[in-house]
Amino acid sequence: MNKLANKVALITGGSSGIGLATAKAFAEEGAEVIITGRNQASLDKAVGELEHRVTGIVSDTAQLTDIEQLAADLQSQGKRIDVLFLNAGIAKLVPIEQTDEALYDETFDINVKGLYFTVKHLLPLMGEGTSIIINASINAYIGMPNSSVYAASKAAVISLARTLSGELVDRGIRVNALSPGPINTPIFSKMGMSEEQLQQTAASIQQQVPMGRFGRPEEIAQAALFLASDDSSFVIGAELVADGGMSTL
Repeated sequence: MNKLANKVALITGGSSGIGLATAKAFAEEGAEVIITGRNQASLDKAVGELEHRVTGIVSDTAQLTDIEQLAADLQSQGKRIDVLFLNAGIAKLVPIEQTDEALYDETFDINVKGLYFTVKHLLPLMGEGTSIIINASINAYIGMPNSSVYAASKAAVISLARTLSGELVDRGIRVNALSPGPINTPIFSKMGMSEEQLQQTAASIQQQVPMGRFGRPEEIAQAALFLASDDSSFVIGAELVADGGMSTL
């Protein structure tokens, strides 16, 4: 299958987890894939794992100067963007009493502000038929304790998927959100909890999933592939939930 043949796909936060799995899926479907990340070593490792046309670019979604430079570099190379998967994000679960301004700003700078301005600065490289996919989360809905900042950031980007759809539809650009449930990715180890807390949290979350397990990054990658390809050509301003029934059953 070559659902993305002759297309260029950019994935932010593409060096691990869902981003890396999606890069592999896109490349296998014929796309030229560009992944971004904050760490050169992680990017090099990811590119080394992928046996297809994948390029890694160091770019921090939290830094507007990095976003502007990324856009300028791609434009100077004559690149166009046919698929933009806005995957970069962080999740730190803490109660409101322990939430400080630094955590709030870091979460929104990466999950919302950086995402928004990535779209803005890459728009000149997009044309009719481009698909923008925003990686959101079911945490926007489920009221999970200690996730207030993270959940609010994901609610914001789900709203952006709809409002940007209305703004960009006349250009032939589709915007959709993809909301995973609990997925086995490195993001869990970056939540600021001890190993014991992580295990307890994971066990508690798994009990809430009707399918009785965490999802796999490859499963989310296939959902992203659907939204990226012409298979979803009549899907716009929508949210695709992939959570094993956690928020729907």
